[in-house]
Amino acid sequence: MTTVAQTAPPKTRRRRSVQNHGSAPYWLIAPAFILFLAFMVIPIIYTVWLSMFAYRVDSGGGILAKRVLSFVGFGNYKAVMSDSAYATGLLHVLLYGIVAVPILLGLALIFALLLDTVGVRSGGFSRPAIFIPYAIPGVVAALLWGFLYLPSTSPISSITEALGWGTVPFLNLPWIYGSLANIAVWGGVGFNMIIIYTALRSIPGEVLESARLDGASEVQVALRIKIPMVIPAIVLTSFFALIGTLQLYNEPQTLRTMSSAISPTWVPLMTIYRDAFMTDNLPRAAAASVLLALITVIASVIVMAIARRRSAK
Repeated sequence: MTTVAQTAPPKTRRRRSVQNHGSAPYWLIAPAFILFLAFMVIPIIYTVWLSMFAYRVDSGGGILAKRVLSFVGFGNYKAVMSDSAYATGLLHVLLYGIVAVPILLGLALIFALLLDTVGVRSGGFSRPAIFIPYAIPGVVAALLWGFLYLPSTSPISSITEALGWGTVPFLNLPWIYGSLANIAVWGGVGFNMIIIYTALRSIPGEVLESARLDGASEVQVALRIKIPMVIPAIVLTSFFALIGTLQLYNEPQTLRTMSSAISPTWVPLMTIYRDAFMTDNLPRAAAASVLLALITVIASVIVMAIARRRSAK
C-alpha cells in the first residue's frame, strides 16, 4: 500500500517538516537563556531588592543579638549620594577618562588606518603585535607597569636622573592619572583597533579606487572617505571605552600598595568593594552598584544620542 507521506505533494511534506521542527530553535537557545537568566537577570533583581534594606541589630528579647534586614526604601541611595568618598571616586574616574579615552580611541584609529593603507608592509606582524597586550590580564599589566613606575626599579627614572632631570613621580599626583591611563591604553588599543580595522576592510574597494583615480592622496582618502564610513565602529569603541572607564578597578587596586596617592576608595568600584567585603554592608554596596549602573546607562545614552545626531547631519 502507498502511505500518506508518499502520496503527499513535496511542498506539503516540506511544510509538515518545518512545522514539526518549529520548536527546535527554542530548545537550542534554552541553555543560553537559562544561564543569562541565572547569572544576569536574577542577580540584578536581587541587587535592586537588597539595596532597599539595611542591617539592624535585633536582640529579640534574649541575650544574643543578631542582625536582621530592615526595609529602608531609598535610604541607602541617599547615604551613597552623600558619601564624599563615592563622589570623589567619580571625579577621579572623570579625570582619568579625559586622559585615557581620547588617546585610546585616537591611537586605535591611527593604527587601523595605517594597517589599511595601500602598500603597508608587515601587516601580518603588526596586527598581532598591537593586539597581544589586550590578551594580558589587567592585574598582570598593572604589576608590570607598576614596577616600571617605581623609582627604584624604573629604567625611565634612571635615564631622567642621568640627564639631571630628577626622578619622575609616576605614582604621585597629578602623574597618577597619566600612569593609569597608560596601562589602559597599552592594553586596550589592540582590541579597539581590530574593530575599526574590520570596519575599514568592509569598505568597497571601488569607492577607494575611484577616489585615488580622481587624484586623492591617502590622507584625503582617510579623512574624507574611510573615517566617515567607519563612524559606527568608532561609536562602538567609544561605548566600550566609556564602560571600561566607569568600571576602572584592577589598575588602581593593584597599584595601591605602591602609591600613597591611591586611597582604598579611589574609584567607585573600590568604594563598593569596601562596603561589601571590608565593612560587611552589602545593602549599601548594592545601592552604590545600582547607582553606578544608572550612571553608566545615562552616559551611554548620551553618547549614542550625540553620535546619532552627528551621523544624521
